[in-house]
Amino acid sequence: MNPFELQKTRELVFADAPSSQMEQAYLLLSGMENLKVERGHQENSLIIHYSLEHYTHEGLQNALIKEGFQFKENLLDKIHKHMVHYCEDVQYHNLSTPEHATKKNESEVFALVHEQHAHNSHDEKPKDVREYK
Repeated sequence: MNPFELQKTRELVFADAPSSQMEQAYLLLSGMENLKVERGHQENSLIIHYSLEHYTHEGLQNALIKEGFQFKENLLDKIHKHMVHYCEDVQYHNLSTPEHATKKNESEVFALVHEQHAHNSHDEKPKDVREYK
């Protein structure tokens, strides 16, 4: 998997109340390793940058909810959130999936298969006659 595909940039949009929660979340997230946070384009939003090797959007959002933070959630926000969570979940689980044989390593695959299978090209002569010179 391309390492650049693991780098994510997401926006967290907080509910209007309580009014100080975006600043509190900024301070909390700023102290985390392997996570970059900046103020977002909207008034109550933060932009977070992370790698799927360390975090997921769902994990970060659930941790903030457990701490009492509230997010803006209209229907479109919910659909977007579930799509992001699903896509990241699939990517995360694909990290541990071994690479399948592809055309790039086709010659290696066929060489291994050739070595492991019996071929009908063995000599019928007894071993002592075959080795006699």
